[in-house]
Amino acid sequence: MRGKVRNHLRLLPLAGIAAALLATSCSSIDCPLNSLVYTQYQLMTADGRVDTLADTLTISTARMEGNDSVLINKDFKVTEFSLPISYSQPQDVFFVETKDTVQKITRFDTITVVKEDYPHFESVDCSPSFFHTLTSVSSTNNAIDSVVIKNPDVNYDTTKKHFYIYFKHRD
Repeated sequence: MRGKVRNHLRLLPLAGIAAALLATSCSSIDCPLNSLVYTQYQLMTADGRVDTLADTLTISTARMEGNDSVLINKDFKVTEFSLPISYSQPQDVFFVETKDTVQKITRFDTITVVKEDYPHFESVDCSPSFFHTLTSVSSTNNAIDSVVIKNPDVNYDTTKKHFYIYFKHRD
């Protein structure tokens, strides 16, 4: 009898460790801290090289409650940038302001991104994130020559460029 009790006492620490591992594995939730995804813009030249914008760049957007929100404020020597994408609107509109650092001329453009939203679930314990498929992009053409979709799938991968943006070059 005494041998059986000793064997059971030896198993008690192992049972405790197994229970602790099981409890932590069920309660470990890897929910993303930020459910926003961003679109990646790369400035390009007409001959396919990465471009650097010599002008000062400011980008803002209108929020749902009607206020403007500045996303990039007076950045310079820009070659690329990231912009958040909404999950509640079928399109996002960005207001682009470029200020020539030599001639002090300010130009205003608008970029409109049309997209389809779809929910992405990490776990049943996490609220859904929204990923997007870019369907079209348009812009005004004061400082911007054109914007094209390079990769239409917007998710957590920030290494791929979604848009190539071409600025007009002034002599």
